[in-house]
Amino acid sequence: MNWQLLGLSFVTVFLAELGDKSQLAAIALSGNSRSPRAVFLGASVALVVASAIGVVIGEGTAQLLPTRLVKAAAALGFAVMGLRLLWPAEDFPPDYDEVE
Repeated sequence: MNWQLLGLSFVTVFLAELGDKSQLAAIALSGNSRSPRAVFLGASVALVVASAIGVVIGEGTAQLLPTRLVKAAAALGFAVMGLRLLWPAEDFPPDYDEVE
């Protein structure tokens, strides 16, 4: 087993999930539940299944496309999302409070 890749995967997913909407949903569910263990198991299984789907799709993509192309597309996608966050969203419709 590649322990370095295991550690990198753990740290990456752990940091990406901190404060994520799935964590907030688990907090809300466990706060309203008498069985936090069931919420923990459900949230854990959901994260494992979602990660498994990502791994299967990633493996399939890696077999169809060159790794360099996949990495370039991912980098470009993240760069576009990051740049989009820097500018205000003036083209979105106004909130309901602002509509007269």
